[in-house]
Amino acid sequence: MRKILVLAAALLAATPLAASADALSYTYVEGGWTQLQVSQPGSNPKLDGGYIRGSFAIAEQVNVFGGYSTVSKKYHFEDSLGHYSIENTIEQPELGIGYHMPISDRLDFTADIAWMRINNEVKYKDDQFSEREEIHTNAGRAAFGVRGKPSRRTEAWLKAGYIDGSDMDGEWIGTLGGQVNFTRNWGLVGEVQYFDDITQYSVGVRASF
Repeated sequence: MRKILVLAAALLAATPLAASADALSYTYVEGGWTQLQVSQPGSNPKLDGGYIRGSFAIAEQVNVFGGYSTVSKKYHFEDSLGHYSIENTIEQPELGIGYHMPISDRLDFTADIAWMRINNEVKYKDDQFSEREEIHTNAGRAAFGVRGKPSRRTEAWLKAGYIDGSDMDGEWIGTLGGQVNFTRNWGLVGEVQYFDDITQYSVGVRASF
């Protein structure tokens, strides 16, 4: 939490107070690649996949948002009985509503709440048998932070929050992201999200309206 506050102070200091011709947009759609890394003793599995998400401004300071991501990894094994495989797939839909308030011409305070569902599926398959097991977790997330434009072509955001739900302990969550604009509407985005022993990296393309 202390690191999140230090980064927020750095973003505040780096954001000029001068007016910008390109205001922050809360209506956009984006998609791209995502990777989920799980830190475990003696193992750090990485699951790769894709994501899509979007946001729509329904009022001057209010927006609704949603997203969906899926990652998977397949492991192949061989023993005296033959070949077999285990595939792990994690899907995560999310829906929420956000609020933002200008701190300066180039910096907003943001807050949001969201419902999310984590669908964890494990498939086992060999030459004669297959089995599937699924675990579904419903959770709620609340977060606050800052979003700003250090320059006309760049954007950065930082959020800290808390996530809790069924079949999981409550955990603090941190998000750091940024965007480099190619044009007024198109940009390359990158984001890192961390909670508990899970780190998620995302890189994609965003169209803002």
